[in-house]
Amino acid sequence: MSRVSWFLRMRLGYGLRNVSLAVLALALLPSAWALSSSGSKKPLHIFFVDVEGGQATLFVTPDQHALLIDTGWPGNNGRDADRIVAVARKAGISKIDDVLITHFHNDHVGGLPQLVARIPVGTVIDHSDNRESTDAPTVQVWQAYQELLATKKFNRLTAKPGDSLPIQGIETTVISSDGTLIDHPLPGAGQENASCKNAEQFPADQTENRRSLGTLITFGKLKLLDLGDLTRDKEMELVCPINKVGAVDIYIVSHHGWYQSSSPAFLNAIAPRVAIMDNGAKKGGTPSAWDIIEKSPRLENLWQLHFSEEGGTAHNVAPEFIANPEGPDAANYLELTAWADGSFEVFNSRTQKTKRYPAP
Repeated sequence: MSRVSWFLRMRLGYGLRNVSLAVLALALLPSAWALSSSGSKKPLHIFFVDVEGGQATLFVTPDQHALLIDTGWPGNNGRDADRIVAVARKAGISKIDDVLITHFHNDHVGGLPQLVARIPVGTVIDHSDNRESTDAPTVQVWQAYQELLATKKFNRLTAKPGDSLPIQGIETTVISSDGTLIDHPLPGAGQENASCKNAEQFPADQTENRRSLGTLITFGKLKLLDLGDLTRDKEMELVCPINKVGAVDIYIVSHHGWYQSSSPAFLNAIAPRVAIMDNGAKKGGTPSAWDIIEKSPRLENLWQLHFSEEGGTAHNVAPEFIANPEGPDAANYLELTAWADGSFEVFNSRTQKTKRYPAP
């Protein structure tokens, strides 16, 4: 007796006499196997680590694959690397499989040497070589990166727009890299962006920011956009006159909420439900950018890693949405837990409270 016939006899109880039921069982069998092996009921965890106005975002997939986007600052006695490792341990992670470096500014790649000294790293993904040769701190962290590459402690992968990164458990599509962008709309995008009419035009940025390695991360029905420090001039190319990205659920606010990113035409195009700003007390959270984010059409909440001193009372969210309020920094983090049906929740480690966002 074949394995399929045995399965049908066991499940249907009377052999193959009822052809319609047999066909139905055969049709459902692959789906049942796929459901049981997909891990769809297990969530994706995303930790927004406080690195004082830099970036360090740790993704832990349902099968415990770890992706870290950026590594915070250098120096400070390894402060940022220690904070990343502490959060990784909390998530049950003893190795970071992939580290994605958005660009070669010291608040994004500076902490990498200290990080690899504390926890194993499998692959580092970047946009190619540093292009900003006149800024001393940038040149310094680029040289440190070259020295790390020479040790061969990890593999290096350079990504270009349109690539799908080999990261288990999530779909990671490269949107921008080394100053170039995707050249066609993503699935579900491609609509004309009415906000482009009479929109302000911005001069071309000349720093590493415009070369940021940006990604759209998809987990089931949920979409998250992280463009590093991509500047307004490149944002406009992404969404004008045609929106190549489409709407997203979660927007990791570009450039820590500084005015050089997050233009109105861009926010109206991606229309996030939730925005998370990895700002510091004295870095990021420009009032003009904060206003644009707060006014985006679908926004339910903006979360901040810090109270922004520049923003003051009028340009900061309510305290329950801030991980680190005014006063001495306590390294509080935010954790986003997402499910494949598009629902998610955000946990504030300071308040120990969680806000739930149901699937659309």
